[in-house]
Amino acid sequence: MTQSIYDIEVKKNTGETYKLDEYKGKVMVIVNTATKCGLKGQFEDLEEIYQQYKDQGLVILGFPCNQFANQEPETDDTVAQTCKINFGVTFPLHAKIDVNGKNEHPLFTHLKEQQNGLFNSKIKWNFTKFLIDREGNVVKRYAPKDKPEKMIPEIEKLI
Repeated sequence: MTQSIYDIEVKKNTGETYKLDEYKGKVMVIVNTATKCGLKGQFEDLEEIYQQYKDQGLVILGFPCNQFANQEPETDDTVAQTCKINFGVTFPLHAKIDVNGKNEHPLFTHLKEQQNGLFNSKIKWNFTKFLIDREGNVVKRYAPKDKPEKMIPEIEKLI
């Protein structure tokens, strides 16, 4: 049996680790991010959605990743500061991780197993977004170029 998303341990950008069961009963959006990416404008869009729906049980979790064209060269600390200052991000950001390959974080292994992309399960770029329902099921995967607003109808169904 596949483990539950709630059993997966992640690390905050402060270095503290915790299990995702902290978000049991919430709708989650999990996204791999990069502050130097051409799609970085999505930080603001994601923050807007977070502000709009957080009181109704939505949480957005950002996981910085430097696997695509070296677009996240910053340290965990600097990433958080950059996101806050440049994009107004208040949703939780985590320590940098790998989303593909031999050092792939178990969270992204789980997400890809639950919701394969059209051609393969590999994460193709920054800002791949996964929508998870209140029971921890991966409901939908959104491509990097899908604007965060595209998730709103689905988010509204889940909250």
